[in-house]
Parts: sequence; structure tokens; C-alpha cells
Amino acid sequence: MKRVGLARAQEDAMSRAVAAAGWEPVPYHVTAMEATGAPAPHPRPDGVIVLSPTAARLARIPPGVPCLAQGAATARALEGREVLTSALPQAEGLVQLLKDRFPGGGTFLLARAERSREHLEDALRGTVWSVLPWITHREVPLDPPPAPPALDAVLALSPLQAEVLGPLSGDRLRLAWGERTDRAFAQVGYPSHGWCVPQLPALQQLLSSRG
Repeated sequence: MKRVGLARAQEDAMSRAVAAAGWEPVPYHVTAMEATGAPAPHPRPDGVIVLSPTAARLARIPPGVPCLAQGAATARALEGREVLTSALPQAEGLVQLLKDRFPGGGTFLLARAERSREHLEDALRGTVWSVLPWITHREVPLDPPPAPPALDAVLALSPLQAEVLGPLSGDRLRLAWGERTDRAFAQVGYPSHGWCVPQLPALQQLLSSRG
């Protein structure tokens, strides 16, 4: 079985999807997340939109404010708070959640990483839901980066990971989660061997095509 390194634990949903595609997922981290310590940009928001478990852990969310969580793992990381979740995936689900639970609009903080995509801000621009970006954490490279284990491929999940993994990849396949990550591989002189839209079925299709 071919082995692919990615920054996910064995029990993570992405690792399970990799295994279902016929590859062995190998945890391999070349970056880490650190808190920015940035204060909340509004003292009394109507809610905080939380996009990831990392944001849930590192954001200094005001007490008593409802949290709108993207995904089950993020909701679990917010245990003990008032958490609202949507059955629909990604930004589409959060927009629908706002419409359902806050039909009159409101002011919401969006806890996200420094270099993350701005899909939700774009989707809600000009609506009754005011979204204030709150940069709660950033991705930083490990220094020095760990040497790759025995792998057939590396999967970069962010542009920064691609920038680090490119020079480390050697003759391994370089795969990218998202077009921005694919471009980052090329920008550091190590073009990818394939990329997928950031959805697990698309990742499985990419891996199957390379298996």
C-alpha cells in the first residue's frame, strides 16, 4: 500500500478518507498553529463563527456568546458553550444557519487563521449579517522541519505547508488540497503532481488516480 504524509492524526476524518482510497495515511507535520492573542474586534457580538477545532482552542471567545461551528470536530472542541451547528458543509451551511437562527441579522465575529480563505466574508458582504474577521491564530513552519518518513507522496493542506514540503519532497509525489496550495508548490519551484478542491470525495478521487 502506498503511503502519503499529511498533517492529520490517524483517527481524523481526512485520514479515514485517505485509507478508504487505498492509501496509508501517515501523520507528518511541518507546521504548527500558534495563537495571535488578538482581542475580539467587537465587545458584544451576537455570535462567534468558529471554522476549526484550532480556532475553538485558541480564540479567546467572550463568555456567554453563542458559537456557530463548522463541522462536528469544531463543535466538540467548543464543549461547554452554547453551540449551533449546520447539517450542510462549509460556508454554505454557516450562511443557512445564520438565516435560520438570526433572521433579523446581527454582528458576528469570524474566528479564523491568518492566511485562510475569505469565502464566508464574501458570501455575506452587503447582507444584514455583519461579519468581522478575527485573526485568532496563524500557521508557522517548524524550525528545523522534520525529515519526511518513508513516503510515496506528501499532501499539503495549506499554502505554507506546500512552501515547506516542496524542498523536502524529493522524488515523492506532491499533492495539494486546494488551488491556492497547488499554486504555492509552483511558486517555490516544486510544481505539484495533482490537486483537488478541498472536499474529501475529491481528495479520494485524486488519490485513486495516483494509486
